[in-house]
Amino acid sequence: MNPGKLRHKIEVHGNIKGKNEVGETTYTFGMIGKPIQAEIIPQTGTLQKQQADTILTNVTHKIKVRYSAGKHITKNMQLFFRKQKFEIKYILNPYFKDEWLEIFCEELSE
Repeated sequence: MNPGKLRHKIEVHGNIKGKNEVGETTYTFGMIGKPIQAEIIPQTGTLQKQQADTILTNVTHKIKVRYSAGKHITKNMQLFFRKQKFEIKYILNPYFKDEWLEIFCEELSE
């Protein structure tokens, strides 16, 4: 992967564990870590698998990040670039080489 293509800084948001004033464990949705460098590739596609193993998703963008920077990212998180919010549909580690991750997302409108 050409590092020169990683020209977008994205924020990773997810549940952050904390404590309230009574000492109970609470979770708030916020930014996790520092922004990471990424390549955002617009695309439109649909993954459909019908019948018993029903999978239906709509992908509007593919976001590529270095494996070392994004290995903590899970499907339960969201990605932000400027004012755009992306819901993660699925994450691929191409050929299991641990070099980069391809994160397939759907852009959410506000």
